[in-house]
Amino acid sequence: MSSISIIGAGNMASAIGTLALRGGNSVEIIGRDSAKSASLARALGDGATTGTWAVAPAGDIVILAVLFESAVQVVGEFGEALADKVVVDITNPFSPTGSGLAVAHDTSIAQLVADAAPASTSVVKAFNTLFRDVLASGGPRDVFMAGDDQDAKASVSAFITSLGHRPRDTGELGMAHWLEGASLIEMGLARGGLGFGLSLGVDLEAKN
Repeated sequence: MSSISIIGAGNMASAIGTLALRGGNSVEIIGRDSAKSASLARALGDGATTGTWAVAPAGDIVILAVLFESAVQVVGEFGEALADKVVVDITNPFSPTGSGLAVAHDTSIAQLVADAAPASTSVVKAFNTLFRDVLASGGPRDVFMAGDDQDAKASVSAFITSLGHRPRDTGELGMAHWLEGASLIEMGLARGGLGFGLSLGVDLEAKN
């Protein structure tokens, strides 16, 4: 199993942390508000621990579970503490109205995170196409991911499998822009009447 550090102590951190522990992974919670981090670790139980902000995370895989507006800044604050780590960006750069992306058409928040991280850090986009309650409800659901480092994606794939979900590799990190756009489509579907219990998936049973 994997050793996981989660930067953030909100709803997605709770959902991923719960499933990670259930899947036999070790979990460390790191938050700017140490009291909030400790509270989440206690709520998770099963030996979940807390780390120190901007200090090297204990986990080999680091889940970046913060608001997208602060993602690049947070990575910059951790700096070399993220060297040689696999950082999983789960954020979505939605515009204030939720009707567009708040990044340029030729980049993604995942790419901006990679640009801000140490050269030895491997960034993988994943989990951004699952609403919190859908993720937490168990699987299997398809978890789409993108990244340039095959070894890093293999580690993230094994972690996703341990959560009871299905990893779906969409290619290199450049695909992260389209994964962020896919989440925008989900928002439109949810607001259009389907509700927030939906998720995008691959139908391998479809017949030609």
